Amino acid sequence: MKAAVYKRYGAPEVIELVEKEKPSPGDRELLIKVTASSVAAGDVRVRASDFPPFFWLPARLIFGLFRPKKQILGHEFSGIVEEVGAGVTRFKAGDVVFGTTTLLRQGAYAEYVCVPQTSKHCVLAAAPQGLDLKQAAAIPIGAMTALFLLEKAGLTRGQKILIYGASGSVGTYAVQMARHFGVEVTGVCSTSNVELVTSLGAASVIDYKKQDYTREGPVYDAVFDAVGKTSKSNAKSVLKKGGRYVSINMFTSEKTEKLEEIRAMTESGALRPVIDREYPLDQIVEAHRYVDSGRKKGNVIINLNEETAL
Repeated sequence: MKAAVYKRYGAPEVIELVEKEKPSPGDRELLIKVTASSVAAGDVRVRASDFPPFFWLPARLIFGLFRPKKQILGHEFSGIVEEVGAGVTRFKAGDVVFGTTTLLRQGAYAEYVCVPQTSKHCVLAAAPQGLDLKQAAAIPIGAMTALFLLEKAGLTRGQKILIYGASGSVGTYAVQMARHFGVEVTGVCSTSNVELVTSLGAASVIDYKKQDYTREGPVYDAVFDAVGKTSKSNAKSVLKKGGRYVSINMFTSEKTEKLEEIRAMTESGALRPVIDREYPLDQIVEAHRYVDSGRKKGNVIINLNEETAL
């Protein structure tokens, strides 16, 4: 099978396309023919070993101290189950699925990947109806992160939230979910993305190139840093008494029931993925280069097989 492999940390050019042996599923694993993956923030961060100082050493111990342990990236995917192990009970060959490869030995930048039907770290579920598989591949990581942090913020209907970085992957999901939960959203983004964030449901949008959000005064019940580029100290100036600050730099977790909740949101029309660009697997370096530029909005997709509509 074709796979995108990296054997050392660094710039996008460390990734190369190679031929690898097709994996075989274990007793409780599924062999999935991957339709699409994405270039998530986690893929870029792990590839470059670009971790916050407080997390650098723990991350290197997890992902490889001197060289990568997991040489095939791709933290989220969609695809079709091709084969199941004897102990698999939740899925069968032919099922259309989406999920994550968190802490597995291989990621989804390959034509095939083996994933367990249940795990403490990665998640797997039936793909949402009404989306093609490219769209489905863009959902798990960003949407679960947004949902986890919104729940941590503890907002109720009618309250107000400011989402900094509202045009990124996590941000675009957070805007839509907050609106779905009845929370009034103010998004912060660049000039070119104001229209997008408004279309996703933000009641107002601050263009950070023209206005400093920290000068608004204490008007928000929560501030959500969706890109890791603001701070709790900055957020304090706009938070009401008792308001909460949440950030993608906090530890989050993946749960199957949350992925299924997100699937229900997409099927009801409350949530949709924003796709910026798509690249075939043999252009994986260019895809990582584009994400490194900091210009992406929503998600960047890696296509591995022909599009499958649901």
